[in-house]
Amino acid sequence: MKKPIKILIVLILTMSASLFVLSIGARISGIYINTTPSLPVGFYKVVDEPIVNGAYVAFCPPQIEVFDMAKDRSYINQGNCPGGYGLLLKRVFAQSGDRVLIAQAGIYVNGEHLPNSAQLTADAEDQPLPQYRLQTVLDDSEYLLLSDVNPQSFDARYFGLIARDQIKQVVRPVFTWSH
Repeated sequence: MKKPIKILIVLILTMSASLFVLSIGARISGIYINTTPSLPVGFYKVVDEPIVNGAYVAFCPPQIEVFDMAKDRSYINQGNCPGGYGLLLKRVFAQSGDRVLIAQAGIYVNGEHLPNSAQLTADAEDQPLPQYRLQTVLDDSEYLLLSDVNPQSFDARYFGLIARDQIKQVVRPVFTWSH
């Protein structure tokens, strides 16, 4: 092997190891690195704040069929949550007492249509997406979590409500940038 190729391989391995160590250090210090288009890309810090509308949260998906499909299709990462799912970051759009309607045309909270919330019938690979339907008033343990920045996000429009005990932390953006 030629010397420049060896140097390049060592450089790539060193950078990969450094990024791995950096990501572990960030997680230990309460920092999440979001690289998905569901929320602004960047760094989010765990904060001791209540779960309110507009807050960003990290949650473990419940062990149900729709999340198995999402993991199999790589909509969500593998991770340390039950079922082998990775933590997801989403924004809270409804909580206790809010009226929620999830339909093909989108999600409505207290009669107001949420932007970028229409359901798609198929993903980018032309695989069918779940067509979740719901009309309810949320109780004390239910939250509506989704992305308002990505009309193709895998969120409440496909899996419904998330229980309070699935939410692990409230996170706040520290440094983000556009996609």
